[in-house]
Amino acid sequence: MDTVIFACVHPEVVEAMKEEGIDLSGAQPRKLNAELARGTVLMVTMGCGEACPHVPGLARDDWPIPDPKGQPRVRVREIRDALRDRVRALLAARGWGRADKGTTDEHR
Repeated sequence: MDTVIFACVHPEVVEAMKEEGIDLSGAQPRKLNAELARGTVLMVTMGCGEACPHVPGLARDDWPIPDPKGQPRVRVREIRDALRDRVRALLAARGWGRADKGTTDEHR
């Protein structure tokens, strides 16, 4: 009999994101495949370095972000906030931000 593994978002991540008004309680991690990568121009990976997945023709940026699994709540918040800041910087650098939205706390 095959073993079935049910992946889920780490509970500490679900809680940290809930604090920001984002509900990940029903989210499930997905394995990268060609269908998921279709239409993508940049793949951001988090701390896997040379072991990161490769998609031919797709630019990749590996961010040195620690895994939040099992981390204390304060550390998970720090990781969450670091990701938020990196995403904002990426959007600004690439010109992908929406002109009608600012980056104030009310537009997180």
